Amino acid sequence: MTTAPWRDPALPAAARVDDLLGRMTLEEKTAQLYGVWVGAATDGDGVAPLQREMTADYEWDELITLGLGQLTRSFGTAPVDPALGVRALARAQRRIVAAGRFGIPAIAHEECLAGFTAWQATAYPVPLAWGAAFDPPLVEELGRHIGSDLRSVGVHQGLAPVLDVVRDPRWGRVEETIGEDPYLVGTVGTAYVRGLEQAGVIATLKHFAGYASSAGARNLAPVRAGVREFADVTLPPFEMALREGGARSVMAAYNETDGVPASADPRLLTDLLRTAWDFTGTVVADYFGIGFLRTLHRVAGTDAEAAHLALAAGIDVELPTLKCYGRPLVAAVREGAVPEALVDRAARRVLLQKCELGLLDEGWEPVSAEQVDLDSTANRALARRLAEESVVLLDNPDGTLPLAPDTRIAVVGPRAADALAMLGCYSFPSHVLTHHPEVDLGIAVPTVLDALRAELPDAKVTFAEGCDVTDPDTSGFEEAVARAAEADVCVAVLGDRAGLFGRGTSGEGCDVADLDLPGVQGGLLDALLATGVPVVLVLLTGRPYALGRWDGRLGAVVQAFFPGEEGGPAVAGVLSGRVNPSGRLPVSVPRVPGGQPWTYLQPPLGLAGEVSNLDPTPQYPFGHGRSYTTFAWALASPDTAEIGTDGSYDVTLTVRNTGDRAGTEVVQLYLHDPVASVTRPDVRLIGYQRVDAAPGASRRLTFRFHADLSAFTDREGARVVEPGDLELRVAASSAEVRAVTRLRLTGPVRRLGPDRVLRCTTEVD
Repeated sequence: MTTAPWRDPALPAAARVDDLLGRMTLEEKTAQLYGVWVGAATDGDGVAPLQREMTADYEWDELITLGLGQLTRSFGTAPVDPALGVRALARAQRRIVAAGRFGIPAIAHEECLAGFTAWQATAYPVPLAWGAAFDPPLVEELGRHIGSDLRSVGVHQGLAPVLDVVRDPRWGRVEETIGEDPYLVGTVGTAYVRGLEQAGVIATLKHFAGYASSAGARNLAPVRAGVREFADVTLPPFEMALREGGARSVMAAYNETDGVPASADPRLLTDLLRTAWDFTGTVVADYFGIGFLRTLHRVAGTDAEAAHLALAAGIDVELPTLKCYGRPLVAAVREGAVPEALVDRAARRVLLQKCELGLLDEGWEPVSAEQVDLDSTANRALARRLAEESVVLLDNPDGTLPLAPDTRIAVVGPRAADALAMLGCYSFPSHVLTHHPEVDLGIAVPTVLDALRAELPDAKVTFAEGCDVTDPDTSGFEEAVARAAEADVCVAVLGDRAGLFGRGTSGEGCDVADLDLPGVQGGLLDALLATGVPVVLVLLTGRPYALGRWDGRLGAVVQAFFPGEEGGPAVAGVLSGRVNPSGRLPVSVPRVPGGQPWTYLQPPLGLAGEVSNLDPTPQYPFGHGRSYTTFAWALASPDTAEIGTDGSYDVTLTVRNTGDRAGTEVVQLYLHDPVASVTRPDVRLIGYQRVDAAPGASRRLTFRFHADLSAFTDREGARVVEPGDLELRVAASSAEVRAVTRLRLTGPVRRLGPDRVLRCTTEVD
């Protein structure tokens, strides 16, 4: 029987939470504002750097008498059998409920960047591969699958997706992003959010905001982005994911922008997020981010001062510890240094979210399950489909691909026979199992070598590693060259090893000075090419690498961005021709390795020209990708039109498959603004659509352009639509335009509010 109003599910959530807050002590309220990383190592060799220094001392049984806001990564810290993990989490929740006066469970959160980061859980392609697929509905399905797995074991919140827009591909966390274009990042990221939230899991947008714009591409380096870059490139994906995806949490970023750390910036976390965007969910700290205000940013002298800055800025929950929001915050409030109203504000938001999750209801019980399958047949089928759609055929000038079924193939390279070559740094094997070498992967991950042998059983396939990913030893070149010389074609499988904080060539804290292939892999490729045997380059990477050195010398180039546990068969399917490649580049592939970190969103002076001898033009542009069939496009709408600055216009075209096999074209719509009051990118993506067609079949595609999509931030900081001429460019990539509609916007300059149109809808007949 209900004993208090806050337990009554018939009352509005706000009334329940107000009643509960009025009954709680200061200590009990602050206990809702932090998480505890129960399984974290404190011996200096944990998952995260500075983990020992930033973890507070506490006694668990005493701590939980006050209640607890969050439980940190009970599945994602060490290899735990999923069924045992469910029971352990349920046991911890029951202890928390029994120990506190109010019996409120904790919110359990986990990482889910490319799948549930847990032992024996499906390792999906990384987000950069999602971007390469250009398929938001499929990514939404991915979010639902991952969310369902999280909920099935008692997890409430997922720390994903990453909505950072790539600004410099040397940054280690490029693999975690969706790409270098805010529209692509926003639409794909929003789809993932929608899927997670539909499964009942709180999606956490990260990293808010500016994190990927770090100077020199160094992790946690200062951000020096200007007002317009921040407003027009960094922020739109977050706004879209909140407005259209319904994300209920945001993670504050580590970085500082123009001297102000994001975790201490009320203009960002309150004025923009809460007031301008009407966000009502929770803001959580990135791990140890509040403590970093003292230790790294040095804008606070004590943990209590750091807590005050973060709480005042708008961070509701300290993760993954209670270093600042625990005893230091309570003492500061008691001393009058921090207003208790700030604690109440954050606690209200946390408790409202717990109310939404049913955690305040009488009789709540934790999830229990006797059997848990986190790598189901359905999961693997989805992982395969996404992997296949994400593989990009960059080049195939002489038709070297598909490979003949009975040919002699030399498979060479350090990524060919290594299962970890498929997985990003936030996959459980790369993220955690490196600390547990005695434990197996927990999932089946076919390598490219194994998959190619299975794909082409009549082919004669030999193998030589050639070299390591990073070791400078070249003694393996001789055997690799010998195997290639004996073959009809050589498949060179090169790329990255994902890791954390310098333990890999890609991943968090694995930034690079230039975009050369890691180690001596470039030298190995040169040696293979010297044999005269056609070489197919297969790249398994977390970022793009410079390929200009081999321009015109390769039989074919295939790019896969850490394609997950089913990535080997997906790549082999492309090589054999079973899969007609449809992936497109979510990031530009550079021509030269150093000095030109570049994305395609460049104003005129960012492009090649006579003012500099350095040419930043990429080897392969954003949006690029080839197919084994051909398509013809015909613009059906007029090539000139006029609308108001509040108007809309349909761009219609017909796409016909002119080849002899079914395929998928990815039609992209770009905006070119010839004259504006501030400099604008030469082109930027405003719409796209995958179009499937059988041989000889035609499909009619319509882009519904709204003038709001031409908006930008003007000199006064307002988002405006200006009258004038525009070009809507229908294109196969940012550099391959197929048709142009010239559009004139008439009428007054329009200032846009939060109700502006964010996306270009499409229809395919």
